Amino acid sequence: MTNYDDIRFYDDAEVQGALKDYVRHPMIKGLLQFTFPNVAFEKVEEKVLSCNSIRDFQTKIIYHTVQMVLSKSSEGLSYSGFDQLDKNESYLYISNHRDIVLDTSLLNCVLYEADLKMTASAIGDNLVKKPFLLALSRLNRNFLVTRGVSPREMLKSSQKLSEYIRKLLLEEKRSVWMAQREGRTKDGNDHTQQGVLKMLAMAKGDDSVAEYFGKLKVVPVAISYEFDPTDVLKLPEILAKRMEQIYIKSANEDFKSILKGALGNKGRIHIAAGEPISTEALKEIEAKAGSVNEQLQVLTASIDRRIHYNYKLWPANYIAFDLLNGSSMFEEFYNTKQKRQFERRLTRRVDFKNALEVNSYLLMYANPVINQKNQHENQR
Repeated sequence: MTNYDDIRFYDDAEVQGALKDYVRHPMIKGLLQFTFPNVAFEKVEEKVLSCNSIRDFQTKIIYHTVQMVLSKSSEGLSYSGFDQLDKNESYLYISNHRDIVLDTSLLNCVLYEADLKMTASAIGDNLVKKPFLLALSRLNRNFLVTRGVSPREMLKSSQKLSEYIRKLLLEEKRSVWMAQREGRTKDGNDHTQQGVLKMLAMAKGDDSVAEYFGKLKVVPVAISYEFDPTDVLKLPEILAKRMEQIYIKSANEDFKSILKGALGNKGRIHIAAGEPISTEALKEIEAKAGSVNEQLQVLTASIDRRIHYNYKLWPANYIAFDLLNGSSMFEEFYNTKQKRQFERRLTRRVDFKNALEVNSYLLMYANPVINQKNQHENQR
């Protein structure tokens, strides 16, 4: 038994047992039949049970599940920047977070295709309450982040999580994925929560912030979906926040978002890896900022800049910006047909009598343009 048994993913030796236990579970069986629609289930089962490691399961099964999702609900996945990374190196990928399951699944598909180390990935324990979901997440190399506990318990669980991530990256040489914030960005305005970096720094030991994050090799990643199939599902929470009301999730809200995110139309998708944040850049932060808190603040802003700068903007983003501002500033980036299509999408999803709803919906798509525009203006 290790200290991390309550949060860790499966060891390879445990994979066979878990697959035997769950391969015929109705939900897992449904997932497998979706992945291999024209194959007799006995053959699929044989294929699943031939997996002897997490990598086997991810490459023989889950990779094909994601490809099927992409073929049915997108116009393809492209990526950039990964050819600049070292195949033998482990990295801490910190990305913006838009989709509960797909963000990390798509990243791992890209890493597999680019022959880079696939990641261990953080997932909130609130998403895997059912035993079959917990087993599926552990088979996908997910480790658990504790949600909804008291401040004292949160401090303890954050310390353990920080040490576990250190162990994965520095001892086991396993890449790790973390979202830049707790929960998805609902309004398209991607910003890193300083608390995420503070948690990571809890295991730095005697290292300075610069030394420790230099060892972790942080790679900021920008994940960009042309359309968000869950945009309407996110609106009630955005509106509640803007009206300073408390928002309470419905019982099946996360599950609905997972299904809609997987099967709803996403258009084109792009994942951009930035350069790893160098030790020199980190030492520069250390020299300019004072306390650890200030250093983490500057590092947070640095990650945001890189994600905003590398974010792939689509016609829908530019159209939303121009509609929001009653301008034609970005009209060179879209045509009349694309604008009509976006306006039809808007009409179907939003109550035009509610100005706040229209504004909030447009901001979801316009915020990445605003953020990138600010980056370019700050560089002048």
